[in-house]
Amino acid sequence: MFPIRDHERSHRFPFVTIGIIAANVWVFSQELTAPSLERFIERWALIPALVDVSDLASLMPFITSQFLHAGIAHILFNMWYLWIFGDNVEGHFGHFRFLAFYLLAGATAGLIQFFFAVGSPIPMLGASGAVAGVLGAYWVLFPRHRVDTLLPTFGFWTTTTLPAGAVLLFWFIGQLFSGIGSLGFGSAATGGVAWWAHIGGFAFGWFVGRTARRTPQHDHPPHEHRAERLDLWK
Repeated sequence: MFPIRDHERSHRFPFVTIGIIAANVWVFSQELTAPSLERFIERWALIPALVDVSDLASLMPFITSQFLHAGIAHILFNMWYLWIFGDNVEGHFGHFRFLAFYLLAGATAGLIQFFFAVGSPIPMLGASGAVAGVLGAYWVLFPRHRVDTLLPTFGFWTTTTLPAGAVLLFWFIGQLFSGIGSLGFGSAATGGVAWWAHIGGFAFGWFVGRTARRTPQHDHPPHEHRAERLDLWK
């Protein structure tokens, strides 16, 4: 199941969503042109073995790692999901609160994955955790929004329109089963997909989305209808 677009547009222009996408693309271009990719990753990615709570500088990668990606497919998928679902969440939260939410979602996702890989020398990177936070908030705030989705049917891809709640629940269940399945297989030692970052980010977004839904939004309409080359966590 792969989302193509949602039908409801935000009442606000998504400056922050577009800015985040642009920042990710720019950082990825720096990865591609860096004299040493390994040193670039070591400097900006989140490496659990190097985290020291007494050293604030070692905590910065909880933010900077969100803008790194392990390959073209990695960044394309993340930015595609952010483009589809980010504008409505930004419209609900407002620009500055959305930016804070996005970065906190990514940091929380990184922290959750960190607990499953304490002491690991494997770099953790990618916007997946932050984007998962956006998906979690969208699931709570706009479950009835319509999403055009590609579905595999008898060996072919067909397009159908589904409620966002169903699309994102399917996505989350897939992450949850994959995360549980990864336990006990030495994933933290070998790198791979950071399933628990996705799960943690989504849960964070769900929690914040529920809180925001219960909080009056005076400036918001009440009823809007509208590692390919390295061994990495991503």
